[in-house]
Amino acid sequence: MRNAVPPPPVTRRRTGRRFLVTFLTLLLVLLLVVAGAVAYLVSSVGNDVPRIPDAFRGLEATDRPATFGGTTFLLVGTDSRADEPITGAGAAPDADGGSERSDVIMLGTLAPDGRRASVVSVPRDSWVEIPGRGMDKANAAYAYGGAPLLIETVEQLTGVRVDHFGVIDFAGFTSLVDSVGGIDVTVARATSNAGVDFTAGENHLDGTQALAYVRQRYDLPGGDLDRAARQQNAIKALLEKVQAAATTDPSTLYSFATSVGDAVSIDDSLTNTGLVTLALENRNLRGSDVAFVTAPVAGLGREGAQSVVYLDEARGQELWGAVRNGSVQQYADLNPGEALSGTPS
Repeated sequence: MRNAVPPPPVTRRRTGRRFLVTFLTLLLVLLLVVAGAVAYLVSSVGNDVPRIPDAFRGLEATDRPATFGGTTFLLVGTDSRADEPITGAGAAPDADGGSERSDVIMLGTLAPDGRRASVVSVPRDSWVEIPGRGMDKANAAYAYGGAPLLIETVEQLTGVRVDHFGVIDFAGFTSLVDSVGGIDVTVARATSNAGVDFTAGENHLDGTQALAYVRQRYDLPGGDLDRAARQQNAIKALLEKVQAAATTDPSTLYSFATSVGDAVSIDDSLTNTGLVTLALENRNLRGSDVAFVTAPVAGLGREGAQSVVYLDEARGQELWGAVRNGSVQQYADLNPGEALSGTPS
């Protein structure tokens, strides 16, 4: 096992508003290819997306899981509450995207056939082995060693090779939601967070309200597990809005696309040419083709003073096998308790 390395620096442009880093670089690919964006638009957006250098530093190819033909993204965010952005185009030149524990960990996979995709959430409090550090919460890996250590931790846990790494900030997320005129989500029961009230049933949310929705943790029966479901639900709703805009409102699609660079940062191995290739290979992908699942949980507990989540190793092996062979939707059908429901809490 490789010793933990310090987080790599992240090259950025401009400073900006207060950011909470989280969510999904897969948005850059999924949302644009689901929308059927043409190659020149993807390339143009790619020029504005900051690259994270050395995300795979120190990872030996022979020690990593084998490739399986698809393309896998490790997608993270950090609830840093920093005064300055630490990801996206608004981040300061010396911003350290690995200085905080990751608030969200998702594994997004595009299948080799270009017609299926999956997003699997790994609870941030999952009690896992971190190479060189022993047992700890999964989100500690990012704080200990930045992208390389988190990638190694996730690959060791899942047996799934990570092809690309990225982060997206919450402030950027609000602009993405606003760029498409808001999103519609269904809420299981009335709750409130950050001064925003959510009613039982369908809610139309602007960017600020959507941020409160995906950040809520307390007053939810499942705590962080329910929050992960809300984050997936918001992603799905955004997918649907962008897909609709692609055929009815090109100006909205363009507005969304030009907002991506202010929200997303990706590893420097994913070039503009790579983005265009992914867009073309997955041009037939639709929102309904994306399966959303949470890693199976055996139970909750405590390790010292920490509240932790214990993953179900046996069922987890089934899920990670499904990721590798592109059958996550079938896994979700057989395990509905781990799949995203239409009305998450």
